[in-house]
Amino acid sequence: MPDIQLGAHTLRSHGTKVARFHMHDWIILILLAIVDGCLNIIEPFHRFVGRDMMTDLRYPLKSNTVPFWAVPLLAIVLPIVIIVGIYFRTRNVYDLHNAILGLLFSVLLTGVITDAIKDAVGRPRPDFFWRCFPDGKAVYDNMTTSVICHGEKSVIKEGHKSFPSGHSSWSFAGLGFLAWYLAGKIQAFDRRGHVGKLCIVLLPLLCASLVAVSRVDDYWHHWQDVFAGGLLGFVVASFCYLQFFPPPYDLDGWWPHAHLHAMADTRNDDQLQSNANSLQSRPSMIVTAYVASEGQDGIHMRDTSPILDSMEGGRVL
Repeated sequence: MPDIQLGAHTLRSHGTKVARFHMHDWIILILLAIVDGCLNIIEPFHRFVGRDMMTDLRYPLKSNTVPFWAVPLLAIVLPIVIIVGIYFRTRNVYDLHNAILGLLFSVLLTGVITDAIKDAVGRPRPDFFWRCFPDGKAVYDNMTTSVICHGEKSVIKEGHKSFPSGHSSWSFAGLGFLAWYLAGKIQAFDRRGHVGKLCIVLLPLLCASLVAVSRVDDYWHHWQDVFAGGLLGFVVASFCYLQFFPPPYDLDGWWPHAHLHAMADTRNDDQLQSNANSLQSRPSMIVTAYVASEGQDGIHMRDTSPILDSMEGGRVL
């Protein structure tokens, strides 16, 4: 673990500066949240569902093992609590701010991509039959054999959002980012072979995997939906983490890029100040000398400072 400079860059000393620097990023985050809300409101594409397709869409309609409200707690709140806890150890506002910003970008970008694909694909869920025909009485078009649903509209709408899994993508986006973050903080890839560190890194990914598996167990998603959602979330989390932090195996993997730049600027300023102080403290080398010469009118005093100056200028320092 590198040396920690307590109190060097805290919320009180640099919080406002860091927030202003990333002001446009926070605005983009707000826009992403608005876009994701709109994607959940619009009607998804209703893919053709015929009589012969109902064999694979007749799974029972069950409640969620992991409810919708629990996903933000696992993918956002839990990582933020851990990030804030690490801040009280390091007192580094660059690490706190960039970790939270990267986490939110990871989750919101994943949410927008996931919901956009859901609306565009319109794949029916495995329990679509019972969403379409809650009383079990199937009705089909005589010409096309397409379903004629008479279930609740909102339930049918949700039944066309199987691919990809939102639970899986959100979980791997938030917990995947947390896994990257912990890998950098505990230096899991320091080539010393500590398996315990690797277990800590894999624990968030295991939690995300269990959330994804629950979606198949509840018959809300096909296995392809879960696989694609998990892959999407982890890829976005990886890109977002590397946008703000060096790779965990890097020698500077502990700190975010912003902190490393700030430290480099501080060292440069200190070096310039040190050079300026050394120039100011150097003793004056100007010496005024007078040479007496005797002429016809008596003794005259001649200033030889220009001569000494020229000698000093020609000296090799």
